[in-house]
Amino acid sequence: MTALETASAPATTATPALACRGLSKRYGDVVAVEDVGFAIAPGQAYGLLGPNGAGKTTTISMLVGLLRPDSGTVLVGGTDLAADPTRAKAKIGYVPQEIALYPELTGRENLRFFGRLFGLPRRRLAARIDEVLDLIGLTDRADTKLGTYSGGMKRRINIGAALLHRPEVLILDEPTVGVDPQSRKAILDGVERLVEEGMALLYTSHYMEEIERVCERAAIIDHGRIIADGTRRELVSLVGTADKVELVLDGDVETAFAKLRAVEGVVEAARTGASSVRLIAEGGRYLLPALITAVDGSATVTATQVIEPDLEATFLHLTGSTLRD
Repeated sequence: MTALETASAPATTATPALACRGLSKRYGDVVAVEDVGFAIAPGQAYGLLGPNGAGKTTTISMLVGLLRPDSGTVLVGGTDLAADPTRAKAKIGYVPQEIALYPELTGRENLRFFGRLFGLPRRRLAARIDEVLDLIGLTDRADTKLGTYSGGMKRRINIGAALLHRPEVLILDEPTVGVDPQSRKAILDGVERLVEEGMALLYTSHYMEEIERVCERAAIIDHGRIIADGTRRELVSLVGTADKVELVLDGDVETAFAKLRAVEGVVEAARTGASSVRLIAEGGRYLLPALITAVDGSATVTATQVIEPDLEATFLHLTGSTLRD
């Protein structure tokens, strides 16, 4: 099961690692973000989904203090970002979509540069760099120039730079765009380990399977507003929980079809070909044995496919399927 599928509602007793309320931003008559609010507990991963132009980047820019909201509040570990920006920002590790590194420096030199920007003492920084290199799996390439790194390796160094000062909250904006499968796996494995160790995570991605794997909860933002928020099960329930079950039959298909329609749990049934049927059923995967038994004596089931509702279907249903620039 995925993290997003098995999660429960977030705890409300502890101080959230990151919380925002009523965040809004306008550019003239254009509403970029309106009344956005959510909270992320320590050790919780929270996904933020939205089509291009939905308001994700503007929201993140306000959360990390790069953009001042027109209204609303941001609290980082209980510290008000507007009232005490230095203290609040020190608790955040932010990894933007773009690679923000120096190709003429080695991986270690890049980390040393950013560590000094964070104000880490030299002696402590050297040890911390070694820890981070081990965490992101780049110890063996630490002393080669970044210009020789693959795209995935550069992104891992980018994440490492955000971890040097041991932030309470890590914000990752599309961290696996354009990386090879091995680097993508390394990034996701590392992120999951950080969350298990207690770090709060805000994760944006266009890859739904990443959100489902990494995040306990997710929000869908569109036209500047959060239009849905919850666990995978809660989000998918917005478009229905029934599964599609497709069967291919060999034998007396007409009789078998009538028997399938009568099985308890089948909501709808339709012939989709000379030997194929499609059923709409609750818990389709668990209903398969009953379906196969039902047609016994009339036909044989030669192929099955269960199509369960997923996060992508929910996303497209709520935001539309039209491409946006």
